[in-house]
Amino acid sequence: MAHDTTSRNDAPPEVAATGDAPAASTADRLNRELAGLDALELGGGTGRRLLQRTWSALWPMAAAVVIALLAWQAVVWSGWKDPWVLPGPRDTFPVLWDQVTSSRFWKAVALTMQRAIIGFALSIAVGVVVGALVSQFRVLRRAFGSLITGLQTMPSIAWFPLAILLFKLSESAILFVVVLGAAPSIANGLIAGVDYTPPILLRAGKVMGLRGFNLYRHLVLPASLPSFIAGLKQGWAFAWRSLMAGELLVIIGSTTSLGVLLSQARELNNTADMISYMIVILVIGIVIDQLFGVLDRAVRGRWGLED
Repeated sequence: MAHDTTSRNDAPPEVAATGDAPAASTADRLNRELAGLDALELGGGTGRRLLQRTWSALWPMAAAVVIALLAWQAVVWSGWKDPWVLPGPRDTFPVLWDQVTSSRFWKAVALTMQRAIIGFALSIAVGVVVGALVSQFRVLRRAFGSLITGLQTMPSIAWFPLAILLFKLSESAILFVVVLGAAPSIANGLIAGVDYTPPILLRAGKVMGLRGFNLYRHLVLPASLPSFIAGLKQGWAFAWRSLMAGELLVIIGSTTSLGVLLSQARELNNTADMISYMIVILVIGIVIDQLFGVLDRAVRGRWGLED
């Protein structure tokens, strides 16, 4: 018996290693399976969080749409106006569908968006130049600071008589009013961002050797981005309103835009068409607002201003 025990204990190392191999292989396989389950759980958690965030963002808007439709239908049911004057949602949405499936409608949307993009781009250029100059020079701030705010509060439609006298019934007249409506808000947004740049950042930048334009470019402008984006968002709202007013007042030849379609529907007393165009104008404004919201959150996250 002692001989047998000694034989087992004196087994070669290769035999011992071979005997442990199945156990090691099983442990490795178990670890891989557990890692796969953890990854699957994390992936599922990420997907659930994404769905939760999407639902949290969408359900308030969906509820607002439902409430608005119910209020609209309640007014129709009240008999306040005849159905041909104020049609309900059931009569309007088929008309809206007919409009969005026609090529004429999309040509009108394309022209309106082209004007909006050009006008807003010009507004950004003017607003940035004016805002940068006024924010840096005290003399210009004292001279033009209140004037910029006054222009911002001035109704855009008040500019159209002058615009028509200066540019006749032309694209320039519309763009003139769009720029005057949007640029002051953009300039004020940049000025506010520069004004609220933390002094400690300015001191740190100067200690690091930043002076003049380099200080403005590498420190002040990034720090003012949140306020500047807020100014852009407000400037877009003014630009969009100014453009819609311009397209209603300045009808150029045979061009077809959303404002022209809206004006034609009013002249023909076609309320369903008119409301459908108003819905499209509203939806475009909401979509652009959401895009600005995404941009604002991205900038705030980039600079550590939002969780």
